[in-house]
Amino acid sequence: MNERHLSIYLDDWILEDVRAGRHNFFRRLIGAVEAAGWSVSLHETGPEARHEAPHKPGYALYRMEAPTHARALTCRRSYVGAFWHVEKMAERWDWPVAQATFAANSVDGEAAAQFFFAMRKRLYPGVKPSNDDNLAFIPLQGRLLDHRSFQAVSPVQMIEEVIARHDGPVVATLHPREHYDGAEINALEALNARFPRFRFQSGGSHELLPRCKFVATQNSALALEGFFLRKPAVLFGLSDFHHIAGSVPRDGIEAAFGKLRQTPPVARYLYWFLQLNALNAGRPEFEDRLRAQLWACGWPI
Repeated sequence: MNERHLSIYLDDWILEDVRAGRHNFFRRLIGAVEAAGWSVSLHETGPEARHEAPHKPGYALYRMEAPTHARALTCRRSYVGAFWHVEKMAERWDWPVAQATFAANSVDGEAAAQFFFAMRKRLYPGVKPSNDDNLAFIPLQGRLLDHRSFQAVSPVQMIEEVIARHDGPVVATLHPREHYDGAEINALEALNARFPRFRFQSGGSHELLPRCKFVATQNSALALEGFFLRKPAVLFGLSDFHHIAGSVPRDGIEAAFGKLRQTPPVARYLYWFLQLNALNAGRPEFEDRLRAQLWACGWPI
């Protein structure tokens, strides 16, 4: 096996679809590197495979896992549509797009508007947003009692900070793929007992998003989706899409909430963040842009 070989490491549940050619992003990625004269092999990821990977010739690609060595990269879907990133590190808030400066005036307004309305129609067909309920929406993620390194405060403390700064209803939703233990549910119930205008529920996020006044979250994808409905956001965690949001880690909590009074250029931002800075596996130029990204990351392709 020569240097121009790519080993792709995937979880078992996605590996079958990729081997069968049913996963569009990986099908086109494999085709792009093979067209450049590379060979490709697929592997199930896991501790043993990750331990052995640095000792294999060629290059490696993971999905939503940290790269294991200097010749490895990771990839991850960019929240919506067919948008993906291939990067040197797994933490989204360290990606180049997170560090870049968004300059709205440098973005083509007409192209941005076309992109914005087409994506909005695809994501939320027929939905008419409102904020008549004066509702703050908090899509929760995991580990509600922990204050992790990328967070300004723990998720439970985040809820209290929102309640302290918003006079209307505050509704939190549990993440459908997270497991919450008794202590976490007890903490949410205690907040409900202290603050009757706070409630939490399983499901209903996509019904709450069009009705809310703003989104508050650590870094949930629903905040980015909310931009398509012109819903402002306050982020309590580090994120790659912080640029037009209020960011507590970046701005401090009062300044972050102060940004809710601004009207950000959401169409230009989403076009810049997704179409210009991510890889769109639904576009004909995907292969060329992918190979350019791999070259920029140091791969000889």
